[in-house]
Amino acid sequence: MTHSALSISQVQFFLSLGFMLLFLALELGLSWVLFYFRIKTFGSKQNAWMGAYRFWVRIFALAFILSFAASMPVLIQFGGVWPGLMERVGDVVGPMLAASMLCLFIFKSCFLGVMLFAQRMLSNVVHTLVVFMVAVGVTVTAFWLVAVLAWMQVPTGVDVVEGHYVVLDWLAVLGTPALPWYGGLLLAGSLLTVAFFMLGVTCAQTMQRPVTDNERLAFRTALFLGAAAWCVQVFLVAGNGFMTAEHQPAKAAAAAAYWHSGEQPDLIFVAAPSRLQDGILGALRWTHAGGRWLGKDENGVLIGLDQFADSLPPVALTFWSFRAALLAGVLMLLVLGWVLLRTRRYGLDPHSLSYRSRQALVGASVLGWVMLLAGAAYLLFGFAPYVVGADVTLAEVQGGNSVFTVSLGLLVYALVYVLCMLGFLQMLRHVVRFGVVPVARHRGRA
Repeated sequence: MTHSALSISQVQFFLSLGFMLLFLALELGLSWVLFYFRIKTFGSKQNAWMGAYRFWVRIFALAFILSFAASMPVLIQFGGVWPGLMERVGDVVGPMLAASMLCLFIFKSCFLGVMLFAQRMLSNVVHTLVVFMVAVGVTVTAFWLVAVLAWMQVPTGVDVVEGHYVVLDWLAVLGTPALPWYGGLLLAGSLLTVAFFMLGVTCAQTMQRPVTDNERLAFRTALFLGAAAWCVQVFLVAGNGFMTAEHQPAKAAAAAAYWHSGEQPDLIFVAAPSRLQDGILGALRWTHAGGRWLGKDENGVLIGLDQFADSLPPVALTFWSFRAALLAGVLMLLVLGWVLLRTRRYGLDPHSLSYRSRQALVGASVLGWVMLLAGAAYLLFGFAPYVVGADVTLAEVQGGNSVFTVSLGLLVYALVYVLCMLGFLQMLRHVVRFGVVPVARHRGRA
């Protein structure tokens, strides 16, 4: 495989992984939001909270279907695009992937069907417990996927025997320093993504018809959820930065576009990263602040990109993807603050916003997806050219496919994902326009 084919293969795998991430985030965040809605149905506004639950459980079901379908190409590409990978790390990664699929099928077989189709056959307490088990099942399934990514980037608890990774201690494998930060970032990012998605969808509903109590409650929930998740996300981003500096200094240096070791760098926000080594700095920078998130050698000297001449990650992509994620996060904070200020006098009622403001919120609903994709690009491409620790490179595990083959695969996957996204948006538009269609209250009907 040529270098071009390797690059296209990386893009193809990221496309599949990114598409799965979009709907996994919706599924994960909505599962806990639905559990919260279900608990609130025991309060004084039972009918309104139940109406919110019945609307958003439809979207959760759509997100689950697409997330499950999108996970299959990712698993296939593990063996198709990177055939040598499982030969090297199968003893470690195989059981974790198997655990993820087992959790998925258990929660799908035992709880998801009951949650979606047997609500009226169960008491409120039992159905609420089922919703909780679905949320736990989705979270545990996502945990194993994150554990695979975290271990591959910072491998622990293993030994290398004749080129193959062998587990020495499973607790040490799951105790990799990257797992708490990656897991927390996924959960907090999912909740923040869902909060903005709920804000956008609720505003779209109010543009179709007068606002109802269901939509007011969902709007308020999304505002408070977004504010809380954003605060947690800031803490996790900072912690992940320190972890990256310690265990992945090349990625940290690429994110800062820090070329020359030992110098005290500025924290660059806007620049041309490929030209920073020539002394052309960006318009936005924080003087002498960049060293806090850079790796250091045993002598305490800051490690720059000049120390990784043979294993340099794509600096421009890492640099800009990190800043795109930060920019999306800042915009989300501004949107949350603006909406809270505009609606607090009216009890956080979405109808107190102007029509154009609600249109803007509908457009802002994708900020969470932008943040997730940019963050995923930073994590994955910033780790290149390695795929496991600092030992196994992508070139070592690549397949023998030609440029034409991988390019054709990329186009086919892209076409399928575009069609799936259009279908999801069309069904979402239908649900927003018509809401939950009442059904006859026969026993056993949802």
